Amino acid sequence: MTEELFIPSAAAKPLVRIVDDDAKVRKSEAFVLSIEGWDIAAYETAEAFLEGDDPTRPGCIVLDVRMPGMSGLELQAELIRLGRTTPVLFLSGHGDIGMAVLALKRGASDFLQKPIIPEKLQAAVARLVRWHQQICRSLEERQRTLELVSALTPRELEVARLAAKGLSSREIAQVLGSAEQTVKQQRSTALHKLDARGPMELADIFRIADEPIDVRAPLGSIDEAAAGGGQ
Repeated sequence: MTEELFIPSAAAKPLVRIVDDDAKVRKSEAFVLSIEGWDIAAYETAEAFLEGDDPTRPGCIVLDVRMPGMSGLELQAELIRLGRTTPVLFLSGHGDIGMAVLALKRGASDFLQKPIIPEKLQAAVARLVRWHQQICRSLEERQRTLELVSALTPRELEVARLAAKGLSSREIAQVLGSAEQTVKQQRSTALHKLDARGPMELADIFRIADEPIDVRAPLGSIDEAAAGGGQ
């Protein structure tokens, strides 16, 4: 997976993307989801999606597995390469356990078999969109925090991390072999740069900065027929 993640705007209105080469299926899915109030963008091919999608909007992708040209699984791999965090809901009339397992290993969040039960589709999309909005907020918060931390000098960072552990300026001076007054100044500067008021807020800042965010959407209830290939 790429180390660079593309972060949509958490404040933007969600968009549900439908990628399916069957025009009737696209129209049906778009109707079922639009009555729930979602904005919809429908694409006939994976290539059209890559060319026309607005990646700045959170949401989810309702993706057919088998399509002419680039398949759904190939599109999923390309999205991973691009650092996209948009969760994928796979749909297939040809579901088998091999495709389901591969899709899930790559981070798919659900796998439903056609013909789709409207209520299942609506519930899965609502869950994934809510998750993506929250993950975008978390990623934006971490990005802002990392930018603040990057503004510290190496010594200010050392002082701030020790202060976050509850050490006093005198204790930090002893650890670093510095004058206490110098440490007090560095501590004050670090607090100002990080917009923090004390050790507890510093600890929160470094927790956010140091802990990677898992951008894999939690699994839904995988369609048993899709995972087992149907009857």
